Amino acid sequence: MKRIFVFATALAAGLATSTLAAQAPAAAPAAAAVAPQAVPAKIAIIAFEEAVVRTNEGQRAVADIQKKYEPKKSQIDTQAKEVDTLKAQLQALPANAPDDQRATLIKNIDTKEKNLQRDAEDAQNSYQSDLQEAYGKVAQKVGGEAVKYVQANGFTLLLNVGGNQQAANPVLWALPETDITQAVVNAYNKVSGIAAPPPSAPVPARRPATPPSK
Repeated sequence: MKRIFVFATALAAGLATSTLAAQAPAAAPAAAAVAPQAVPAKIAIIAFEEAVVRTNEGQRAVADIQKKYEPKKSQIDTQAKEVDTLKAQLQALPANAPDDQRATLIKNIDTKEKNLQRDAEDAQNSYQSDLQEAYGKVAQKVGGEAVKYVQANGFTLLLNVGGNQQAANPVLWALPETDITQAVVNAYNKVSGIAAPPPSAPVPARRPATPPSK
């Protein structure tokens, strides 16, 4: 009975597949291949990574992530100060201090240093992960806007000159007029509708020292 049931199930699945295949519309004909031909070259360059983070949306995303991790940064700074305080206490111990007191301080320093290193590494990894995720979301949209820009302005090739340590910049020299980085940033800011972030508060100028009275 079990074999019959399995066979019947397989048969029903086969019939369903055959029915769907019969009902499926015929595949659309492939698009006609475009014959390659020589065209006048008009090349543009863009520092793509820089463009992404210079957009209003990119700047806002970075600022939001930095604000998110401010409490964690304060916590790690506090942990580091605690370690420094314990080390100062250890150095200040007199030579005739009890061995158990010295051993307790050394153990506390070791424990707190390990906790500090672990927490700092975890925070750094989470911070970088959030940055990469935010960058990817903005980069996808900026990339689309860059393609629209070069198509609308008659460019035939767009090169990314945003080299880094893993991939060196392939362009050794180019006319400044071919750099569309800022133009794409401006175009994307207009499309996104996101306002520019407020400027950072200026650092107050230091008052000149009052000369000693004669």
